[in-house]
Parts: sequence; C-alpha cells; structure tokens
Amino acid sequence: MSARIRKIATFVEETHTEIGREISPPTRKAVAVAVIENPFAGQYVEDLTPLMEIGAELGGMLGARAVAALGIKPEEAESYGKAAMVGEDGELEHAAALLHPSMGAPLRKAVEKGAALVPSSKKRGGPGQDLDVPLGHKDAAYVRSHFDGVEVRLNDAPRAREIMVAVAVTDSGRPLPRVGGLKASEAEGKDGLR
Repeated sequence: MSARIRKIATFVEETHTEIGREISPPTRKAVAVAVIENPFAGQYVEDLTPLMEIGAELGGMLGARAVAALGIKPEEAESYGKAAMVGEDGELEHAAALLHPSMGAPLRKAVEKGAALVPSSKKRGGPGQDLDVPLGHKDAAYVRSHFDGVEVRLNDAPRAREIMVAVAVTDSGRPLPRVGGLKASEAEGKDGLR
C-alpha cells in the first residue's frame, strides 16, 4: 500500500544565540512532515502490514527531505528522531505500525548509517496540536549532547481520519552542551551505544 498524502511540510530551526552566548556555527534541526490518510481509521484491523509498508516509504522520503533542508550530505547528519500523531478516529497502534518496524532502515539510509535506535513518540491529537519529535545521536545513544527534541505543528492536521508523521534530522547537538558523557567526536557507532 502506498501513502495517500494530503500535505507535506518541511521546517528548519536554527539557534544563533543561547543565554546571551553566540552559537557558531548555529545548531540546526530540520523536520519533514507528511499528513496521510489513515486507511484503518474507525475500525479494528488485525494486520497492520500496509501501515508498516507506508512507514518504510515515508522514512526514506521524509529523511531525505530533512537532510536536503539542512543542505548537508547524508553522512553529515548527527541526530535523528521520528514521531506520529493519529487523528481521533485512529488508534496509537496505527502510529506504532508506521514508526516500527519498517521506517528505520530507509531513514538510516537517508542519513547514511544510523547505528543507534531512532527515538520515537506517538500520540493521538487533532488539528493544530503540537507533536514532539525526540532526538538522539544517530550512531551512539550515549552521546548526551544530542539528547534533544523538536516540536512541529500544522494548523489543519491531523484531521480525524489522518495521521501526521514527522522525521527530524540535525547537523549538531544542543547549543552549549555541558552535561558530560561521550562526545560526538569520540563515537564509534559500532553497537549503537558508543
């Protein structure tokens, strides 16, 4: 099954100063969002494979759009995350089917590698509600400077029979990180942890 997309939006957030200090180069986050029809809205369906297939389609497409929005090469992406919000006629399991288990591989390809688990969140909501996308270093989960998140909102989505799906990619960690832990420059990315 292919996604029936109503809308796609891409946002880039740049932080140039934090608490009066200049951030140079600025930290940047990109979020690509698709609003799709929920083929299972309002009904219980045992086999959610079609949503898993749509998740694979969206993972690659939205990941590539986020990387392009940052104007970087895929290997220059540092962190990533994914999230989905089902409209009121959907269920959380519809969001889970989109995000797991098939979205990760195409997203990893879009950011070149991605040894770490892709942080994710799912929720039910309505038009204009905020969707928080958690972020983590793409190759090493122990890189604390990249524990972060980004918020996205569309004024008309998701409608009752829709799902809003978001993929976020960054070219850096948080501004002014100083809580210790493994540095991004020290990450090996072999086990997804270090």
